[in-house]
Amino acid sequence: MKHRIICALALFVLVLALAFPAVAPAAPAPHAKPAPAAPANAAAAAAAEKHHHIHDAIDALRSARSDLMQASHDFGGHREEAIRAIDASIHQLEVCLQYDR
Repeated sequence: MKHRIICALALFVLVLALAFPAVAPAAPAPHAKPAPAAPANAAAAAAAEKHHHIHDAIDALRSARSDLMQASHDFGGHREEAIRAIDASIHQLEVCLQYDR
């Protein structure tokens, strides 16, 4: 029971951390690459740039899920619960993106 509460709390904190932007954006590094050319669909590009951290988080979660699914062991019985938590996190992040439209 205590483990489930801790996992739920950690998931909640992760979603909150990714859902709200930082107060002040960091200044670009002096050696930063120039911005890529704007794609044909400017609205989609603006949405992707606006929440690129959320999109990156979804990609990272999908990669972690794939690694867990292909693993040869069950990580002490925690693999299935971790996969469920990843699925829930991905779902919540996708819901966050839907509300920004």
